[in-house]
Amino acid sequence: MTEPAPFDRALLRRLRFSAATAAFQIEGAREADGRGRSIWDDFVDTPDRVRDGSTADPGPDSYHRADEDVALLRRLGVDRYRFSISWVRVLPDGRPNPVGIAYYDRLVDRLLAAGVTPAPTLYHWDLPSVLEAEGGGWLNRATAERFAEYVDVMAAVLGDRVRHWYTINEPVSTTLQGYAIGELAPGRSLLFDSLSTVHHQLLAHGLAVPILRAHGAEQIGIVNNHTPAIPASGSAADQQAAYVYDLIHNRVFADPILLGRYPDLDALGVRMPVQDGDLALIGAPCEVYGVNYYNPTTVAACDGPVPFEVVPTPGAETTGFGPLWPIVPEGLTAFLVDARARYGDALPPVVIAENGASFPEPDHVTARIEDPDRIAYLRGHIGAVLDAVRAGVRVDEYTVWSLLDNFEWADGYTQRFGLVHVDMDTGERTPKASFDWYRALIEEARA
Repeated sequence: MTEPAPFDRALLRRLRFSAATAAFQIEGAREADGRGRSIWDDFVDTPDRVRDGSTADPGPDSYHRADEDVALLRRLGVDRYRFSISWVRVLPDGRPNPVGIAYYDRLVDRLLAAGVTPAPTLYHWDLPSVLEAEGGGWLNRATAERFAEYVDVMAAVLGDRVRHWYTINEPVSTTLQGYAIGELAPGRSLLFDSLSTVHHQLLAHGLAVPILRAHGAEQIGIVNNHTPAIPASGSAADQQAAYVYDLIHNRVFADPILLGRYPDLDALGVRMPVQDGDLALIGAPCEVYGVNYYNPTTVAACDGPVPFEVVPTPGAETTGFGPLWPIVPEGLTAFLVDARARYGDALPPVVIAENGASFPEPDHVTARIEDPDRIAYLRGHIGAVLDAVRAGVRVDEYTVWSLLDNFEWADGYTQRFGLVHVDMDTGERTPKASFDWYRALIEEARA
């Protein structure tokens, strides 16, 4: 068995350990049992949108192989499983689809029987196509209201057994990559005109919270992707570029949730479409704050439609994504410590809701993959979390992205994040060395 790192056991015991996936990335079965179409179905069906032309189907085929996934989770020994619910599988046309709902009903029961706490994410980017096509998607306030209706359906079905919920995953990715520059679904290129989607996603979170509470939820949180913004130099221009990047990547998403107000956006010429009562909903206290962290971002000034560009981080090793995905564990410590200083008592206990790395690996295997680079990445970042705990930040949970190799959005099957290798032709699952390392770490924490 691969031995875990020699972490401080007393600190390690403070953490829960989890693994995560997302519905569109692992389920496949895109046309099965009445499932509707999402913006990601439209995206993958558009030529040249996905790097390798893959369509996420069948992929890991978790819709048909959920028993195998639960068995892996039991073997791994995690406390919780963060998965997502496909909005279009359960409400394909705005009305409940009993077959789609039954899939998640069974999944929850299987997890509980395996001793794993289910922690569903209600929105992980799979917006119904009709809401995008007819109403402008997250540009339209009505989408938040439709989301609330969907939440009510799922909370009514699962709320007797599910007590821990995540509302929206990475609204920054939807806004900046989906609506601003078009790298992700729905593939729009609106630049700063995309920022109204921030407010509507945060409003969707705010509308969901009282609904979930009414159905017995004990722990609710949004999940934001955060990154320290590092100026490329000490020049005033690069300092200002990093400030703007921090504003639109971090603060515009965190401040309303934690402080009940937006930061000053006048310098960007942006006004959020806030209506009376919105910020009270958005800023209502929650039990946890979800942080996804992969890397810091080095930012330089530029002349262009936006006043910054992301550049390589000097001296940093990188993941399989290349020079803009530096491996800097201490960036996670720095972000968490800075967030505690910035938000004080308004910051609830933090959950690291995603953290992981992709490295080049074969499509087909006959034996366990030895993945020391991933183990080193995970070891470094768990150590970074513990450093933040020593500095006074309350972190309750660490979650590996991802349990399985999956469909990595616009990069298709070219990037592999999993603790478990998946043959995308056959669906065969083969745990990697990092799977055994993480299992040993969890055992050490519980010893």
